Amino acid sequence: KSLPEENHLANNDNGKTAASLDRVNEAMTLMPQEPLHRGQNLNNGMQAVDKDAFSVNQREIEAHRINLQHLCRICGGSFKNDPYKRSHPVHGPVDDEMQALLRKKERKATSWPDLLNKVFKIDVRGDMDTIHPTNFCHSCWSVIQRKFSSVPCEVYFPRKGTKEWHPHSTSCDVCGTSSHGIKRKKQDSNPQGGKKLRIIAERARKIMYSRSQKQVNSKSIMKKITNCKKIHLSTKMLTVDYPVDFVKSISCQICEHILADPVETTCKHLFCRLCILKCLRVIGSYCPSCRYPCFPTDLVNPVRSFLSILNTLAVRCPVKDCHEEVTLGKYSHHLSSHKEKKEKGT
Repeated sequence: KSLPEENHLANNDNGKTAASLDRVNEAMTLMPQEPLHRGQNLNNGMQAVDKDAFSVNQREIEAHRINLQHLCRICGGSFKNDPYKRSHPVHGPVDDEMQALLRKKERKATSWPDLLNKVFKIDVRGDMDTIHPTNFCHSCWSVIQRKFSSVPCEVYFPRKGTKEWHPHSTSCDVCGTSSHGIKRKKQDSNPQGGKKLRIIAERARKIMYSRSQKQVNSKSIMKKITNCKKIHLSTKMLTVDYPVDFVKSISCQICEHILADPVETTCKHLFCRLCILKCLRVIGSYCPSCRYPCFPTDLVNPVRSFLSILNTLAVRCPVKDCHEEVTLGKYSHHLSSHKEKKEKGT
């Protein structure tokens, strides 16, 4: 072949090789683009699913928080079960009624967290509104009142312990029972004893009732004999709610008022001088409490330390429109001032 023909064939081969190389490069550039677009679409889809799941989770937590507002922080009961819909905040100062009761008991607690910690042994200072309710029911409030009051109350705490609260989950018992309160376990009723045991208990009850009735009748008779309601102070006039045993120790065994001019018998019982003298004159020479022989000449003054304690007790003035608190030792002087004012006014 001639030299021009060989050059022409070489140029054709070079052109075909270059064309094939261009096709390979185009294929190589197109091949990774398709999975890259697929990966981007997959990431965008995952982000959208995450956003939807986050929004659903936020809505569930918000609904859980709203449901918690209808439940009691302590017992888990629902406020909807109370016909008056009464509730009390877990945080903040106590109400006026509870504050007056605490002041009478000489207690220093002034906030609900302190009282809840003392009564129910729970600390509500670290509570979160997404986990714990922010209020408690009136039944638990009555339990607190019964704790610091000597008045008998028939309200009892409905559980063995306080309700434990947990964050919202798929098996959340708050969101399913918010309208009715947390379900309580049924307690098995204790079987009663045999027939013989019931008969013995019934007889003992009748005997105790008859004895108590006799004691009540004798006390009522002695109160009628003394008739000192207008001249002696009632124990309800004490400004502090002292223990029952202490109140009994400073009360007359006949009229059950605060001891006025107290005297002591040989059997170590305390009475108002006027009350015991009247009873000895009417019922005979024996102690009204224990029936031990007692005569007016046997009556002596109590020890000075007891009289000093008695005279330092603070009482409220029973005179109308007078809310002054005075010690028992100065009560007679305070009462005489009222009489002088009344005489001057007339």
